[in-house]
Amino acid sequence: MRLKSLDVFRGITIASMILVNNPGSWNHVYPPLLHAKWHGCTPTDLVFPFFLFIAGVAMTFSLSKYTEKNQATPKVYRRILQRCLILFLLGLLLNGFPNYNLATIRIMGVLQRISLAYLLAAIAILNLSRKQLYGLATVLLIGYWIAMQLIPVPNYGPGDLSPEGNLAAYIDRLILTQQHLWAGKPYDPEGLFSTLPAIATILIGYFAGEWLKHQPTKSRTSLNLVISGLSCLVVGYLWGLFFPINKALWTSSYVIFTCGWALLLLAACYEAIEVRGWQKWGHPFEVMGLNAILIFVASGFLARLMIYNKISMVENSPTIKTWIYEQFFQSWAGSFNGSLIFAIVNVLLWWGISDLMYRRSWFLKV
Repeated sequence: MRLKSLDVFRGITIASMILVNNPGSWNHVYPPLLHAKWHGCTPTDLVFPFFLFIAGVAMTFSLSKYTEKNQATPKVYRRILQRCLILFLLGLLLNGFPNYNLATIRIMGVLQRISLAYLLAAIAILNLSRKQLYGLATVLLIGYWIAMQLIPVPNYGPGDLSPEGNLAAYIDRLILTQQHLWAGKPYDPEGLFSTLPAIATILIGYFAGEWLKHQPTKSRTSLNLVISGLSCLVVGYLWGLFFPINKALWTSSYVIFTCGWALLLLAACYEAIEVRGWQKWGHPFEVMGLNAILIFVASGFLARLMIYNKISMVENSPTIKTWIYEQFFQSWAGSFNGSLIFAIVNVLLWWGISDLMYRRSWFLKV
């Protein structure tokens, strides 16, 4: 069984990631297309957890033959480990490009978090009952909350949720060392300790997929997804009053809140495509969703090539990206609109590449 609506959901997510990651100028970006400065949640902060939620839903179908009577073999575990290792290495290749200085390379990142969270979630799904998985997700979220609030950090004390003083940042500095964190900062938004609640994001997606697999393809199913999503939004918001919604810390309230939005978008895609059969609108996103990892990695390398290479050898020459933005976008559309249109053109470029690959049945599987 394959849900076309899930591929469309994944395509919407990868298109959104390209959009927010590739403005013409980071000095001219509309606020909804930026991450929250610390506490809070913008539309941009929904993109990454959507990827993890989608991975969880997909695991419902990819691991289903191993989660009941059939036990996973060592070959299955090797395949999962191999996939996660490839994702982690791809993340390192992106982080280090183009210099690959091992003394300062950032160890964690988006693909690295997906890799670790997927690996641990898959092991849990293959070995625990559904009731035990619910318990694990609960322990991860509540345990992380308690740890962040009660375990003291040297020189900061317990419950400090500042960028420097929070427990997750301290553990990352202790294990990874600061020179291997994001941009050499005292914290990493995709750090090790904050990956634990990210596992819960995948598990919630898995629970949604398990439930969806046994439901009739009717509007009632979409409605129940909407009700679940709205409930998560309320619970996440209320929890955020005590444990603030924060992407960089991947707080427990952030997990519940963003899963609420993920359930709402999944409900919309499911209703439109699976229930009503409105498929044409989703095709551009579907083709992107079928090669999401390739597009993410390739778009990342292209962006870095344009940033790290100048238009000429002349001193003070602008980078390729800056030159293209200023000459072809800012010059007629203005700073903010030009920056946005530059990002939209990036999305269209990768949609065109995805569509060509789809027509030739080229699909990269990790």
